[in-house]
Amino acid sequence: MEPLPLSDIHIRTTLQPGDLGYIAYLHGQLYSRENGYGLSFEAYVLDGLKDFAKAYDPAADRIWMCEHAGTIIGFLVAQHREDAMQLRYFLFQPAYRGMGLGKRLVQLFLDFMKEKGSTHAYLWTTEEQHAAIALYTRFGFRLTEERSSDTFSKPILERRYDLSLA
Repeated sequence: MEPLPLSDIHIRTTLQPGDLGYIAYLHGQLYSRENGYGLSFEAYVLDGLKDFAKAYDPAADRIWMCEHAGTIIGFLVAQHREDAMQLRYFLFQPAYRGMGLGKRLVQLFLDFMKEKGSTHAYLWTTEEQHAAIALYTRFGFRLTEERSSDTFSKPILERRYDLSLA
C-alpha cells in the first residue's frame, strides 16, 4: 500500500467543542494499549486539559488537530506559560505515524513560538517514548530533568526537555 501523502491530512487550529474530550480519550486508549498506562494516567491528562481549557487564550495558545477523511487522527497543543511555551498532548493514531506528520507539527509549533516572540519551550514525556524523544532532540530540545513517577499506573521515569531559541 502506498503511503498517504501529507496533503491528504487537514490540520485545523481552531479549538472546537469535543476536541479536548477526544484528546483525553485517545491518550487513555492508546497509552493503555501501547504502554500499559492506567486510569491514573487518564486522570492526569484530564486534569491538564481542564487547566488548559480554563486558561485557553486563542491569541496565546494553539491547537493543531489533524484530520483525515473527517476523523481526528492526531494533535499537538501549545500552551502559553508565564515565560515559556509548553508542548503538550502530541499523539497520532498508529496508522498515521512515520509519515512526517510529527515533524510537520513540531515545525508548526516552532513557527508559532517565533510568531508569538517566545524564546523558550519545554515538554514532559516518559522514558518509553523513543520516537517522540528522537524527534524532539532533532529539533534542538535537550533533556533537563528526570523524575520517578507513579502517575501512569506503573513506575516510570518522566523526562523534561527544554528548547531555547535565544
